[in-house]
Amino acid sequence: MISNDCELISWNSKLSCGVKLIDDQHKGLVDLVNEMFNHVTGNFVQEHDYFTRVIHEVVQYVKKHFATEEKIMLAVKFSGYAEHKKEHDTFIRVIINNIHEFEAGKRFTLSAFTRYLKDWILSHIALVDKQYFEYFKSIATRKSDGRLTINLEDVNRNQ
Repeated sequence: MISNDCELISWNSKLSCGVKLIDDQHKGLVDLVNEMFNHVTGNFVQEHDYFTRVIHEVVQYVKKHFATEEKIMLAVKFSGYAEHKKEHDTFIRVIINNIHEFEAGKRFTLSAFTRYLKDWILSHIALVDKQYFEYFKSIATRKSDGRLTINLEDVNRNQ
C-alpha cells in the first residue's frame, strides 16, 4: 500500500517567517518530507531502495537551508544565533546517526523516519525559528506597498 500524494505536513501561513528565501526553503523541506511519506509502502525492500537513493540529497538540502538561515542571522546580528546553530548541528548529527544505523543494517521504517522529520520540522519552525521571525519583524522596514522587508542582498549574493 503506497500513500499516493498524501501530505504529512501542510504548508500554512503560521509557518511563514515573511522572508521569501527562508519561506521557500521551508516549503521545500515540507515537500521533501511529504515526498518521503508518499514512498511509505510497508515493503522493506522498496523503502530501503528509496531511502538509499534520496537521503543524501535530503541531508544536503537541509544543510544548505541551515547555512542560509545562519548567514541571515549573522548578517542581521541575531542574538540567538549560537543557540539556534546548536539546534541545527544536533539535528544533523541525529540524522547522520540514523543514516549510519540504516547503512549498518539496523531495522528501519520510512514511516517512523518521516514522522520524526515532520515532528522536528514543525516544532523547530513553530518554536525555535519563531524567535528569529520576531526579531526580523522588529528590524524590518515597511515598503510603500505595506510589506515588511529586510535587506538581504549580501546574504543572497553569497548563495
